[in-house]
Amino acid sequence: MQANRGLTGFKTWLVAAMLLLATSAQAERQLLDRVIAIVDDGVILQSELNARVNTIRSRLEAQGTGLPPRQVLEQRVLDQLITENIQLQLAEEMGMRVSDNELNETISRIAQSNNMTMQQFEDQLAVEGVTYQEAREQIRREMLVSRVQQRRVDSRVRVTDREVENLLEQTAGQTDTTTEYLLAHILVAVSNFSDEQEVAQAQARAERLREEIAGGRDFQSAAVAESDASNALEGGVMGWRSRSNLPSMVVDVVPDLPVNQPSAVLQSGSGFHIVQVLDRRGGEARNVIQQARVRHILIRPTEVVTDDRAESQINDIYQQLQQGADFATLARELSDDPGSGSAGGDLGWVSPGQMVPAFEEAMMAAPVGVVTRPFRSRFGWHILEVQERRNQDVSDQVRRAEAQQALYRRKYETALQNWLREIRDEAYVEIKNS
Repeated sequence: MQANRGLTGFKTWLVAAMLLLATSAQAERQLLDRVIAIVDDGVILQSELNARVNTIRSRLEAQGTGLPPRQVLEQRVLDQLITENIQLQLAEEMGMRVSDNELNETISRIAQSNNMTMQQFEDQLAVEGVTYQEAREQIRREMLVSRVQQRRVDSRVRVTDREVENLLEQTAGQTDTTTEYLLAHILVAVSNFSDEQEVAQAQARAERLREEIAGGRDFQSAAVAESDASNALEGGVMGWRSRSNLPSMVVDVVPDLPVNQPSAVLQSGSGFHIVQVLDRRGGEARNVIQQARVRHILIRPTEVVTDDRAESQINDIYQQLQQGADFATLARELSDDPGSGSAGGDLGWVSPGQMVPAFEEAMMAAPVGVVTRPFRSRFGWHILEVQERRNQDVSDQVRRAEAQQALYRRKYETALQNWLREIRDEAYVEIKNS
């Protein structure tokens, strides 16, 4: 009996120990993957934050950009995840989807643009501590976020003919139209310019940042740590801009700004800004460009027609064309672009910069006389055919198209920042304490 009691006691201890270990393991898993924020109907997990922080740290370290303290970086990444989560929920409400085929094509283009094979691309991801599957999911999320922004913000932006004429008059004496500037940008946001204390504090913070950068602080590191702009975690880098595509507040500043020197603090309706030219290139006048005579068919997703349904419709049209159907007839019957649809899809002669990037990329890559596979732009799903190409001196037309695009980008960036602030203010966000 004593032996039985001893065995029973041992079993009881063993069970208790196993329960304790299980509870401890569960607690550890919860600690590693707990909910750190509730965002409307969604949540953000600790594992998501850790993964994004590690990815950004790897990228910034590879660029040689200094890192802020871990706590600062985590807070900035959490803010980014919250805003992203809100937009992804909007995408779901709007029925937006990214198909596997479209995602595969996008990833392939990313690899090609970096002069990598797919295997080299996966190897590089591994070096940065990111699995291929994680990268696919993040690219899918970024594509959805971009589409939501385009759908919601594009309707807020209008460029008038008078505005184009004014910009052309302002730049009429400029012969150097092709110099491009690699810009970086820091924003110290002001939510209410009627609040004198907030304005004064923001301006003082911007002046301090400007002095620190002039004194040797790395601009991109400062952007990561302190900029309120949506591209802060990319080091504030805005990409290459021609003079006509510079934001209006810096168009007279940037051409004379030495490389790697911060501008003076500039004010706009969104706050106080500092810009820096990281590099410049080009500078030769251009008059002759290659144009393409293009026709297309567009299927546009709507509140009624989901993105999946639109993709299915364009694939069906593509199959009909492959089987010998007449392009112009299908364009007149089915295209959601009323302007070109009535003309059999004809867009006329198209110049570089005249179309949205996704359309232009497909147009430039298409052989003459070959119908492209379906692809997506911010307007919807397209099929296009380049009917012929030519070299043309179109200086006046190019300048007008560039002016219109420049004005659009300036207004779009301001409208995007305002919209992001609005959806964040309207969302229910609860940050969970540790």
